[in-house]
Amino acid sequence: MKSGRTVTVFGAYGHTGRFVVARLRERGLVPVLSGRDAGQLDALARESGLGARVASVEDPASLDRALSGASAVINCAGPFATTAAPVIEAALRAGIPYVDVAAEIEANADTFARFADRARAAGVVVVPAMAFYGGLGDLLATAAMGEWTAADEAHIAYGLSGWHPTPGTRTAGAVSRQRRGGGRAVFTKGRLEYRHDDPPVLQWPFPGPMGPRAVIGEFTMADVVTIPSHLSIPEVRTYMTVEAAREVSSPDTPAPAAVDVRGRSAQTFLVDVVVRSGGTERRAAARGQDIYAVTAPLAVEAVERILTGRTRTVGVASAGEVFDAPGFLRALSPHITVELDA
Repeated sequence: MKSGRTVTVFGAYGHTGRFVVARLRERGLVPVLSGRDAGQLDALARESGLGARVASVEDPASLDRALSGASAVINCAGPFATTAAPVIEAALRAGIPYVDVAAEIEANADTFARFADRARAAGVVVVPAMAFYGGLGDLLATAAMGEWTAADEAHIAYGLSGWHPTPGTRTAGAVSRQRRGGGRAVFTKGRLEYRHDDPPVLQWPFPGPMGPRAVIGEFTMADVVTIPSHLSIPEVRTYMTVEAAREVSSPDTPAPAAVDVRGRSAQTFLVDVVVRSGGTERRAAARGQDIYAVTAPLAVEAVERILTGRTRTVGVASAGEVFDAPGFLRALSPHITVELDA
């Protein structure tokens, strides 16, 4: 990687954006701070000594200025139902790769539906959901699949010690609920369905030392978009520990608070992925600290691999399709511990 490569970070002053900016600098890349709030942007620029460019999704020319001279853009500004399309349009005009950290199911589905042909024709890599939700589960499921080209089911269980949501998470959740008419999404029989009944509660056999925990079944996350986008799996289900689901749903839960010098919260996670084909089951798991903080190495590793040509396709693609999943997961070893079935 050549030093001095610039990466525009849209939404740089947000909770996740700050982690992304710090990780880019650690990797020898030069972040360009961007976003619509001039005050927050100026404060972060003074604090970090980095350049800043005010931009708004309502002003395409401002986005063009924000991306001018950049090698890539990472979109950290939700809700992505509002920001993804305008920033992707700007990336296509600039001819540079786009990566976002969207956890919104519908926004990610929109990216695949709207930009697949155009991005492929332009030879531009667009990677949505390159984050804890969507990206990590897809990498784990792809690695677990190994040489399989299809499976009957994929299950992604999130063992979070708790979930203190950021303001961005709350806003994105409200937008998603509005788009679904208050329902919940389930990926079954190869497509998304929307239901209005209560999701089931069941026990998930997390590996030790966590062990079996009560989870909300059909607590659907972005994995139901990323995984089926390239893997032939008609049933994709995601689950969330009951305690974390209650916390993220409660209006009284505070935002995450830093407990170490890296700004991470005390939250820990275990993502347990199971893929099944016939009577055979394969498993992959990842453990770490702070779902927002770990999104940064995921997004930055993606950008670095794109810029150094370590990709398998162009156009709109999820993490497991565009990258070597086992190799990508190994590269995250300073941030997560990964366990794969031999």
